[in-house]
Amino acid sequence: MGTENVENSIVFRENFQPCAEDIQRWMASAFDMAKEALENGEVPVGCLMVYNNEILGKGRNEVNETKNATRHAEMVAVDQVLEWCHCRGLNPRTVCERTVLYVTVEPCIMCAGALRLINIPLVVYGCKNDRFGGCGSVLDIPTAELPLTGSSFKCISGFRAEEAVEMLKTFYKQENPNAPKPKMRKECDTLHVLQGAPVI
Repeated sequence: MGTENVENSIVFRENFQPCAEDIQRWMASAFDMAKEALENGEVPVGCLMVYNNEILGKGRNEVNETKNATRHAEMVAVDQVLEWCHCRGLNPRTVCERTVLYVTVEPCIMCAGALRLINIPLVVYGCKNDRFGGCGSVLDIPTAELPLTGSSFKCISGFRAEEAVEMLKTFYKQENPNAPKPKMRKECDTLHVLQGAPVI
């Protein structure tokens, strides 16, 4: 990449801000993906990766379906973008530096790290992820000083946050058929352990 292209890329990253109509349109599609995830017994997270007004990748959580803990919505979408770039002989980092991720829930630490590595400039998300959030709730991957780990990126948060939280509550109220069965101790084992415990 020439010096002029690098400078143009930096200016784009610093100044890029989608309009309110674009945010509403793309986030509506991300919420449709989240609803699809919920209907399929997955944590309701959906996302889109949009480049030049074109969806290059979209995803919803597929963790339970695939029994693979890395199949978060963002990782599914990133895989599609990488495939799109490969088929066209394009450098993924060059494409991703002008791609926006729209996602219903703050990306986790793993996903935020992946987004930073592929050079994404902007993430628009709904609700915060207080347990695993990588965009400020637990760690701040987008702005942290992390040498050799891609570029920092900006976040716009809070879009339809209450709706995203309600979808998550709906999921966690229902029984997860893929959750491991709790192991119950036999009463005699428990008593045996307690009888051998030192008196304090």
